[in-house]
Amino acid sequence: MFEDKTLVCKECGKEFVWTAGEQEFYASRGFENEPKRCKDCRAAMKNQTRGERQMYDAVCASCGKACKVPFQPREDRPVYCSECFAKMRQN
Repeated sequence: MFEDKTLVCKECGKEFVWTAGEQEFYASRGFENEPKRCKDCRAAMKNQTRGERQMYDAVCASCGKACKVPFQPREDRPVYCSECFAKMRQN
């Protein structure tokens, strides 16, 4: 049903392939428009708009290890390092 298409990036002008799998993904999400930018330009735009995240120092409530988190820790809520948070999500 879907076939690979070659598109031209509106930012850099390079050709890129919009694969059948990507097209199927777009269709499953209800997207109707083809992508206008190549993967590299989309990533650059995403990084530009997101900017640099401010990171805060914290101590993991589970293992006690020092870590950095992208939000301001509060006294009334526990903070977990990425390893402990991943373990908690698995359970």
